Amino acid sequence: MSIPNVKRYRITSPDGSMTASLMAVLPKEIDVNKYLSEAAQRFDWKAYQEAQAKQFKVRVGQQKQKKAK
Repeated sequence: MSIPNVKRYRITSPDGSMTASLMAVLPKEIDVNKYLSEAAQRFDWKAYQEAQAKQFKVRVGQQKQKKAK
């Protein structure tokens, strides 16, 4: 089950180096560009970058061992 009227928006960091997706339900009378710029400023970019680094961390020295017959 999904939440009705949810839209996905893409925000960029203030320095322009990273992008993140944001899902929100906005009222009809709100200015979308103003909301997205404010959300990009409030977004915790440092924690997001650390989470991305942990997710794609490559482990060295953990090769799968073959069974000897």
